[in-house]
Amino acid sequence: SDFPTSTVTVTPDSPVFTGETVILKCVIKSDHSDWRYVWYKDIVMLQTSDYRYTVNRDTLTIRGATESDQGQYWCRGQRDGRPNSSTSSSAVSLSVKDLNPKPELTSDPAGAALTGNTVTLTCRMDPSTGNWDFYWYKHTLNPETEKKKTNYSLKIDSVSDGGQYWCRAGRGKPVYYTQYSDALWVNVTVSPKAVLTVRPDERVFRGETVTLRCDIKWGGDTEWTYRWEIEGTNNQYKNTVSRTSTQELNISSVDLSHRGKYSCTGQIHTQSSQRSDAVTLTVSAEAQASVRVSPQPWLTEGESVTLTCEVSGSSKGWTFSWFRDHDHLSDSSRGAGGSYTLSPAALQHTGVYTCRAERGRPAYYTHNSSSQTLWITGVSASVSLVINPSRSQHFSSDSLSLSCEDQSNSAGWTVRRYTDKDTQTCAKQTGSGCVMDSLSTSDTGVYWCESESGERRRPRNITVHDGEMILESSVDPVIEGETLTLHCLHRSTNSPILSADFYKDPESDDRRDEHHYCLKVT
Repeated sequence: SDFPTSTVTVTPDSPVFTGETVILKCVIKSDHSDWRYVWYKDIVMLQTSDYRYTVNRDTLTIRGATESDQGQYWCRGQRDGRPNSSTSSSAVSLSVKDLNPKPELTSDPAGAALTGNTVTLTCRMDPSTGNWDFYWYKHTLNPETEKKKTNYSLKIDSVSDGGQYWCRAGRGKPVYYTQYSDALWVNVTVSPKAVLTVRPDERVFRGETVTLRCDIKWGGDTEWTYRWEIEGTNNQYKNTVSRTSTQELNISSVDLSHRGKYSCTGQIHTQSSQRSDAVTLTVSAEAQASVRVSPQPWLTEGESVTLTCEVSGSSKGWTFSWFRDHDHLSDSSRGAGGSYTLSPAALQHTGVYTCRAERGRPAYYTHNSSSQTLWITGVSASVSLVINPSRSQHFSSDSLSLSCEDQSNSAGWTVRRYTDKDTQTCAKQTGSGCVMDSLSTSDTGVYWCESESGERRRPRNITVHDGEMILESSVDPVIEGETLTLHCLHRSTNSPILSADFYKDPESDDRRDEHHYCLKVT
């Protein structure tokens, strides 16, 4: 019958290095197990008298290989029965290099490492030299080595994780070690923290242009890229943010979908800065300006008064414009910081004031504020605005007459008014008087006497209501210390209601809109 075939395997793969242990194995494809194995080097049968050679059945072990062990190795099997021999194996070439190899140690990234990141150390051997295990060393580690793969992931938690690192390779049993690699310095720097700023403000209004900027204080000249994150918004915009890598994140027309907590980090290659503190962007529907006056809206010429314009819920970055009787005031120097000061106040400053705020480029404008009337009278004001009936609130459809009366001469004075629409002369003017036959709510406004030269005197608030009750109070400003009497009037009788409740600034009471601080008791 045919002789069984034999083959030789060698561990580790050739070439090997002087000093390594080499194991050759003779494999015979046969059902029999009583083979005797004969080994040959080149054309000579090996003698096991050499202490470095050990044969254990099918295994030939060469300890401490030298260059003299180079050659062609093959084997053959013999036994007493049939078949009594195997074929001779093909020869396996063993190459022995007379050197101790040295691995190369590199790091990624190669520059300074930042805390909070990971540095990958790679220990490289010539791939043609076979499979190796790798052992890692640091100047602060214990003498015991740490066995890992060719890559070593170094988590940089603090500056103390920097320092010198080495590696070497090993294989076989007993382990054959290469030389140590050259020392590699891992330089660690504390990672800078990103700083996130928002223009114009963290509280913005729908339609504004918003710019978020990520700044990193870093002494080097390395170019940073940026990563943006947002919590608490719709997924579509979140995906847009996550794809942004520029230093600034621009929102050209902000809306409610842009609300959320924003944060950013800087990146150099594979390393990241510390994450910025989160900034919450709040988006409100509309911006509304409001005016307050100090110390009071009634004053005598020569005194001082300050109007202050504010934007509810936001105070950063606004510039302000002021209007009197719908006309823009050009002396804006008085309006620095949202304050408009008249010092000293003069008669011509009497009027109805509103303000508006703007910020950003392109400019975003608030709604105009509600009106604030300033009444400035002369030291000896001779002109009076006479109102009949003499009260500040009136029923719609009722008639009202107003006239300017001057102790010396009433000629040349006309009644003027300011409403939500515009400033105008009373429609039905008769000399220095004005008659309004059928009032409507659109007649609500401020009325005053104005001379031909533009002097304004005695402005008074007039309000017209469609409801069934109004509050009867003095049309003239009340002086502190005087007695004030209030009545509730009913439309049907136009006379005081004897049983009524009165309310002062009932901000949470819905009845104020209909009954104007009066409530009839039935």
